[in-house]
Amino acid sequence: MALTVGTIAPNFNTTDDTGKTVSLSDFQGKVVVLYFYPKDDTPGCTKQAQSFRDNYEQYQDKEIVVFGVSRDDQGSHAQFKEKYSLPFQLLVDTDGAITKAYDVDGGGYSKRVTYIIDGEGKISHVEDKVNTATHASDILCVVG
Repeated sequence: MALTVGTIAPNFNTTDDTGKTVSLSDFQGKVVVLYFYPKDDTPGCTKQAQSFRDNYEQYQDKEIVVFGVSRDDQGSHAQFKEKYSLPFQLLVDTDGAITKAYDVDGGGYSKRVTYIIDGEGKISHVEDKVNTATHASDILCVVG
């Protein structure tokens, strides 16, 4: 079962698709959309990533940070990001530490769950029934 609304979002330290270090605590004061997905370059995950890509300007206009997280490695993330021109960071979780901390472990992959984390570091929304094609616009409706 995913973490619940009102829970303090677990901090993490990882790298992204370029090898840059990323910590959730670096984004205090900002709204963060942390979306977990099973695997790079698979049909549903690609639709979901493209949904965020196609709506990314609206996220930027609202100063919302978007991170995609799966258990794929940096090389896989880099290829996926380049292939589909994804403008947001994909976070590496090969050991499953972030996936487990957010309680979305599907047994070797991340379940498809999205968290909205407010500027105070609390989870303000959890979405576990995802329509991959419209997901990013669905989340924009929640954050306003």
